Amino acid sequence: MLPSMIQWLVFALLTAAAIFVVVWPLWHARPASAADDVAVYQDQLEEIARDQSMGLIGEAEAEAARIEISRRLLAASEDTQRVAPAAQTAGPSWRRRAVAIIAIAGLPIEAGGLYAVLGSPGLPDQPLTARLHGPTNNPSIDGLVAQVESHLERKPEDGRGWEVLGPVYMRLGRFDDAVRARRNALRLLGDSAEREADLGEALVASSSGVVTADAKSAFERALQLDPHHVKSRFYAGLAAEQDGRREEAAATWRGLLEQAPKGAVWTEVVKQSLARVDQAFAASLPGPSADDVAAAADLTPEQRLRMVHTMVERLAARLAQDRSDIEGWLQLVRSYVVLGERDKAREAAAEAQKALAGEPDKVRRLEDLVKGLGLEG
Repeated sequence: MLPSMIQWLVFALLTAAAIFVVVWPLWHARPASAADDVAVYQDQLEEIARDQSMGLIGEAEAEAARIEISRRLLAASEDTQRVAPAAQTAGPSWRRRAVAIIAIAGLPIEAGGLYAVLGSPGLPDQPLTARLHGPTNNPSIDGLVAQVESHLERKPEDGRGWEVLGPVYMRLGRFDDAVRARRNALRLLGDSAEREADLGEALVASSSGVVTADAKSAFERALQLDPHHVKSRFYAGLAAEQDGRREEAAATWRGLLEQAPKGAVWTEVVKQSLARVDQAFAASLPGPSADDVAAAADLTPEQRLRMVHTMVERLAARLAQDRSDIEGWLQLVRSYVVLGERDKAREAAAEAQKALAGEPDKVRRLEDLVKGLGLEG
């Protein structure tokens, strides 16, 4: 009997606490703080841009942080608009007091009645492990995108909303939508090196990796605003390579590597790009041994291809045993791309992400390579 009484006493205290939480904001008017939140989130977005330009965080990490902070900024902006008219009314109105009284009287009765009808007090406890691994109600990424799109249909002049959608569209492979979102962000929020470069990147993606005239112009505008902007300099090198100016491309990418901050995660992509246009640099990268090269010299093209396949299979077999070797995983992904087996490259990248899940720095290097090789989506 006593344990039962203690249990109901605990329930009563919890109910009282719940009532207090509901009633307090109704009984006591309080000024809104959403405007302060908006200012904080805007400062955080600027701080991310500064950190990325200094090489303190990687591009993928910065992009994820911008998406999350921008989502919160949208919510805070809407809260500010809803709260502003109410903040002009001084003191609690009789309506709030009436709602508070109804809540005090009715909440316990309604809760008890609902539990009597819908509750299952006889069910056994569910272990914590089962709850953690059970199905969740988290909305899908498509659902979240649809919510932001619905918001922008109502408020198409919300520049922050378009800036939120841009990188999300890129990750979903909706490159034309990404171009539209980033054009709108530029128009509504003003130009910056980061926004111009983001637009150029979306234009390149929508053109299957070709740096078009429009994309090149966007990167040039970004470099006028910030001559040291990493993404814009990389794509300027890519444009030079595609135009047949290989020496110019090599000089651009060498300059990036020479000025790269220690530990910058984007250097792997730049190295692979430089290797395409600079044979001396390519020779300095890890590759087949001297014995492998000598053995391949007398082989037919078909035999050499089989030999390469054998080497790649041997590397894959080794990685099945030593799954923490990031250099091996990067080489395996690149090898599949060189062989034209892009599906296998994606599978290897996915397997590497699983193997390196506990090592975020290695995962970022892998993600940068996947992005640089156009394996996303």
